[in-house]
Amino acid sequence: MTLPRRHFLVLTGATLLGADAMRGLAQSTPTRTAMYGLIGKMTATPGQRDALAEILLRGIAAMPGCLSYIVAADPAEPDALWITEVWDSAASHQASLALPSVQAAIAAARPIIAGFSHRTETRPVGGTGLAARRDP
Repeated sequence: MTLPRRHFLVLTGATLLGADAMRGLAQSTPTRTAMYGLIGKMTATPGQRDALAEILLRGIAAMPGCLSYIVAADPAEPDALWITEVWDSAASHQASLALPSVQAAIAAARPIIAGFSHRTETRPVGGTGLAARRDP
């Protein structure tokens, strides 16, 4: 099938205009970084799990970029905690480590931490309490 020259020019022009519009839209849309998540297991010295959980929860006030921070007792291990974190970005998580409240929590918790294990980085995409987001 051959298109008359006029139809061909109209279709080509429309295609080019559409491509320019899409390019302009992509340039005007703010880039959103992917959320950053961490899941890790922390073991307290024997009998100190509740004290460790209290310290960890006390140190989380006013952490910019923190969307969720959950400390959970492991029902199978009496000294283990699972910490699940969701941040608006990896940079926010990294910056939180320099906050005075976080530094104080680390210093207070250090003597009763027996170890760390099962550290996993994640890329949350949404869930209860988190708005669904798409990677850039």
